[in-house]
Amino acid sequence: MIEHLPILAITVPLFAAFLLPIIEKAHFRARNAAALLAILSVNVMVVLLALRLSREGAPLVYVLGAQSPAQILPQGLDFPIRIMLKIDGFSIFMALTSAVVVLVSYVYSMKYVPEDPRKNYYTILLMLMLVGMLGLEFTNDLFNFFVFLEILSISSSALVSYSYNRKFSPYAGYKYMMISAVATSFLLIGIAFFYSQYGSFNIEYLHGVIRFTLLDKIALIFMVVPLAMKAGAIPMHMWVPDAYSEAPAPVTAALVSASQASLYGVFRLSFSLFGNPVSDVTLNYHTLGWIIIVLGVLSMFVGVTMALVQHDVKRLMAYHAISQTGYMLLGVGVGVVVYMDPGGAAYAAFGRDAMMGGIFHIMNHAFYKGLLFLTSGVMVLRFGTRDLNKMMGMAHRDTFTTLCFIAGALAISGVPPFNGFASKILIYESVYRFSPILAIIAMFVSVLTLASFLKVFYGAFLGPRNEDIIVIDEPLPATVTAAMGVFCFLVLAMGLFPGEVLKYLVEPAVAGLVPGR
Repeated sequence: MIEHLPILAITVPLFAAFLLPIIEKAHFRARNAAALLAILSVNVMVVLLALRLSREGAPLVYVLGAQSPAQILPQGLDFPIRIMLKIDGFSIFMALTSAVVVLVSYVYSMKYVPEDPRKNYYTILLMLMLVGMLGLEFTNDLFNFFVFLEILSISSSALVSYSYNRKFSPYAGYKYMMISAVATSFLLIGIAFFYSQYGSFNIEYLHGVIRFTLLDKIALIFMVVPLAMKAGAIPMHMWVPDAYSEAPAPVTAALVSASQASLYGVFRLSFSLFGNPVSDVTLNYHTLGWIIIVLGVLSMFVGVTMALVQHDVKRLMAYHAISQTGYMLLGVGVGVVVYMDPGGAAYAAFGRDAMMGGIFHIMNHAFYKGLLFLTSGVMVLRFGTRDLNKMMGMAHRDTFTTLCFIAGALAISGVPPFNGFASKILIYESVYRFSPILAIIAMFVSVLTLASFLKVFYGAFLGPRNEDIIVIDEPLPATVTAAMGVFCFLVLAMGLFPGEVLKYLVEPAVAGLVPGR
């Protein structure tokens, strides 16, 4: 069974999604229990895979249909052509993030999302989101990367428009679906360019034979740009404010992790496909790295400045999600620039630290941004509106949500001892050695982020207790408080003990993305 964990982690939620309509016929509580059990089992399997990967110290390869799942088949057009999964440090890092976020989001939604005949569809679609994310992170061939991205995109767009009774929710869902269709279409064209030249979809095989022809470079643009758009990077962010604000709060938390799965694709293709090829021709990594850096800086600055003028609490947080994506792009972009340094001295000096900061920030962002979106869901539940001008005095009514919001706001602003500080300080220090101006911009953006959340705290949580503006003043369901409590615990624990996270998760992730450096 341990040997088959890579494929079981993907197929268990997939089969659960098909079984849930049958289980729901018995009772909705049976459906909820089955879904929770499936997501919990995925989390356990991902943890077991992480432990096995740490113990063996080498990537785990799983070949579907082979006599031995660990059998490594000849690549190219040799038969039989089979689907291959490959799990390295970066894959398992992203899978842990995705599995935890979906688990917490589902626990939150058990009572937060009203129980009606459509709730079954909600649960199924959330399962398919998990399938799409894990498939993206585990697959080792480009075509199945496209397939899992499609699964993720379709399920996400349906969940964005789940609150169909709201005026703009269907619009946001259609917009996300259109953007996803454009992105995956261009991605598929880029994949076809590779197959037409090299006769294979396998990333490892392509890594060894790629020659960086003009068609290869066009394929790089056709693949990386759509994935950056799916990740919400400026100037391709047009879908993020609508989708994040109109989706139910637990869906928005999961959607953050889904966007990061696309960011995973950007980083994976930049290194595992195009990086360090066995070729006399090399890609201009200096140019590629600076493109990623520019996208990161634009995302940071434009995202935070747009957030400052928002009065809709969820749109404000959506623009901050764009801004925080910029930190990840900045850290990894600096690593890309110095990656091909001939002597390796620059990479050893600060490039590796920049990449560690950027990758560490992926997990940190998923947890503190997930926490903030869950608290925004409670704010909307309490006041019946997303307009900050119509909120007041929530700290008098809900101390627990207030404390959770404070933890998330301080974490996203990079204030110690929360997890956002741990990754941001790595980015500040390493990027400063590369370019002091970029580091100063990153720190300035954090100051603006703190100012933005102070505005939210002052408007929604402080002020006198006003009985006229509250809609629901009842205690929160246990599942809602438990979900926020888990995120709050992770935000604080990862900030207090960043060394352990760096040693056991982030360093192996960098090693998986940049082997041998």
